[in-house]
Amino acid sequence: METFKLTRNNMADLLLSLNGTASRNPHEVIGEIWSDPVQGNERPPIIKKILKSPKGEIGFSLNEIVSLGNLIEFTNFPQSTVQNWVKRDVRGLIGSPQLGKKYTTEQAAMLFIVEDLKATLDFESIRKILTLVFNNIEDRTDDIVNPTDLYLAYASIFDRIHHQSLPSIKTADGSVNEHIDGFIKEECRAMLATFDGIAEENLTKVLNVMIVSVLTVQAGFYQDVTKRYVMDALS
Repeated sequence: METFKLTRNNMADLLLSLNGTASRNPHEVIGEIWSDPVQGNERPPIIKKILKSPKGEIGFSLNEIVSLGNLIEFTNFPQSTVQNWVKRDVRGLIGSPQLGKKYTTEQAAMLFIVEDLKATLDFESIRKILTLVFNNIEDRTDDIVNPTDLYLAYASIFDRIHHQSLPSIKTADGSVNEHIDGFIKEECRAMLATFDGIAEENLTKVLNVMIVSVLTVQAGFYQDVTKRYVMDALS
C-alpha cells in the first residue's frame, strides 16, 4: 500500500481549509491529494476524522497534531517531544489550548514550524526568530503574519525546490549551492507580495524568517536523504 504523505504545501492548504480562510473545503483539498476512491478508504484515521468533522473552527488535541505532523514528508514528530515543547521549550509561542481543551489550526501550524526549524536551530534561536513576527499568543490578530500564512509561504517555496524543476544551472555563474541559495532568496522576496497589510518596516523581518524557514526545511530534507543512504549502506 502506498504510504500516505502530505507535502508541507498540502498541509498548509488543509489547515487553511479547516479554519475557513481558503476557497476550498477539506474534502476538496484531500480529494486532490488522494483521488483514488479505493485508496481513499485507506486514508489515515486522523484524515478520516477531520473529514467527518462539522463545519466551523476545528480544534486538535496534541495527539491529533502529532498524528497530522507525522504525515508530513521528511518529518519526525514524536509525541513525547511535542509534549515537552508545549510545556516548556516553546510554551511562550504556543500558549494554552484556545478551543476548550483543543488547539487551533494556527497553534498546529506553529508546532509544524517549530519542528521544521529544529532541523538546524536550538530553542533559544527558534524563540528569537519567531517572536520577530508573532506577538501576543492569545491574540493572533496582532501578529505581523499569521502562523498558517507563514507556513504556507515557505512551504510553497520548498515545494518549488523539491517537487518542480529548477531553471538550468549549467550555464549560470556560481556553484550549485549559490544558485539554490539565490533562488530561495528570490522566491521569498516574491512571496512577500502575498501577505496583506505588512508595514514597510516589517518586510525585512518577514523576509528573513521565510529564508531561514526554507533553508531549515531543505536541511531537514538532506538529513532524511542521508539517513536513507546510511540504511542502504548498512543493510
